[in-house]
Amino acid sequence: MVIKTESEPSFHLAGKKHLNLTAAELVEEALRRQEGVLAGDGALRATTGLFTGRSPRDKYIVKDQIVEKTIDWGTVNQPLAPEKFDQMLNRLQTYLQEKEVYIFDGFAGADPSYRLPIRVINEYAWHNLFVRQLFIRPTERELETHQPEFTIICVPRFPIDPSMDGTRSETVIAVSFERKVVVIAGTHYAGEMKKSIFSVMNYLLPEQGVLPMHCSANMGPAGDVALFFGLSGTGKTTLSADPERRLIGDDEHGWSDRGVFNFEGGCYAKCIGLSEEKEPQIWQAIRFGSVLENVVLDQNRQPDFKDDSLTENTRAAYPIDYIPNAVIPGVAGHPNIILFLTADAFGVLPPIAKCTPEQAMYHFLSGYTSKLAGTERGVTEPEATFSTCFGAPFLPRPAHVYAEMLGEKITQHGVQVYLVNTGWTGGPYGTGERMNLGYTRSMVRAAINGDLNQVSYTTDPVFGLSMPASCPGVPSELLNPRNTWKNTDEYDQKAKELARLFHQHFSRFAQVPEAVRNAGPTC
Repeated sequence: MVIKTESEPSFHLAGKKHLNLTAAELVEEALRRQEGVLAGDGALRATTGLFTGRSPRDKYIVKDQIVEKTIDWGTVNQPLAPEKFDQMLNRLQTYLQEKEVYIFDGFAGADPSYRLPIRVINEYAWHNLFVRQLFIRPTERELETHQPEFTIICVPRFPIDPSMDGTRSETVIAVSFERKVVVIAGTHYAGEMKKSIFSVMNYLLPEQGVLPMHCSANMGPAGDVALFFGLSGTGKTTLSADPERRLIGDDEHGWSDRGVFNFEGGCYAKCIGLSEEKEPQIWQAIRFGSVLENVVLDQNRQPDFKDDSLTENTRAAYPIDYIPNAVIPGVAGHPNIILFLTADAFGVLPPIAKCTPEQAMYHFLSGYTSKLAGTERGVTEPEATFSTCFGAPFLPRPAHVYAEMLGEKITQHGVQVYLVNTGWTGGPYGTGERMNLGYTRSMVRAAINGDLNQVSYTTDPVFGLSMPASCPGVPSELLNPRNTWKNTDEYDQKAKELARLFHQHFSRFAQVPEAVRNAGPTC
């Protein structure tokens, strides 16, 4: 078999090749090769060793003539010289010659007008099962004519030499838009494959008038659509998996002139603390065919979702059709409601607040949240951070490209935006408590159902956000975060501290309209 990239070199795979195996066959292969074990619920459990989250400092884009002037180069989008990448590919060709590999052909993008045909080459069977369940699986007829436009080569054991390859370490996640190839080496963390294609889509789709979004999406009985923006750990998957609504997708979507569509064919749920009572749909989706990543098993091989001894970033990957009543294919109309999810480690933002269009743009560009333990290498406890557009690690183009597209679509379709704090209340991390999931669900449902349109609002004196005075199913004293602190002077001090961080971050946006700039904190 010859695996061709956009240009030379081609990969002549002389070893044993497993092409488009079923989930059952891949489970058998993973067990045969001792890559994982079967959990008591039937899921395949695998561990990833040193890397239990993404390695953003090891991510590169090849700086060639195609992308040189359109990428937002910097610490997020680090350049890699074309000759270094080609040298890496040449060594990879030799490395793969006699390897036993697993190949998946599929798509990213549920809307046929915008989908990207992809191929994934893995040296681990469990990685191939992961991508088979996460990306869109083609029909037999589609496989007959499938021509990949982008190829991921995931080879965790491939030796990277920083002095030779121009990398920071022995780990690399590098994408070439000229070669149309992604190389992932030196890490076993499966999420790198998923996020690499997301980054590719984030570069390609704006040229087609489509806004790529780091968000989950669901749909009500009447066809009304809600989007949930937020970084890992803020609750996108949990809040969008609502038994009263149909899941469109849990993490990555596009918004075209026709509506929204899922990039993926599966879900990648963070499952630390998972319980059947709080998250029944996710709980029931973890069964044969699913992949448990870094989840500890007890002596009876039952998953212990409370055990974070390997990492707090434990994950479950499963096909979206494991969620009852999911929207398949994942295509729907324009959204009615957008919810920006933030896990505020300061504990000062309201649990829910209504935004003006200007405030929506301000908070989209700010993308404030807290990195949660384990989601990235080196993060051991929540850290306050700003991730522009709620997805800066995955956005190759300058932020204003995505922000302007979102602003136009919000205005065009009259979308109401809410900011939802799924983080801490009653104090900062270490003192306060994590927001009660049941209360958050009630607030989100009230926003989606229009119940919050019928209540009065007060204005937060520091952040200028409109806080509802009441919400069905939620204690009214919880809705104003200042009321939940024992010492209100400490709250005021912490709120002003966070406001200063907002101002500091937003100062980088020089061309933002004055009305948007003034929509931030007032002190």
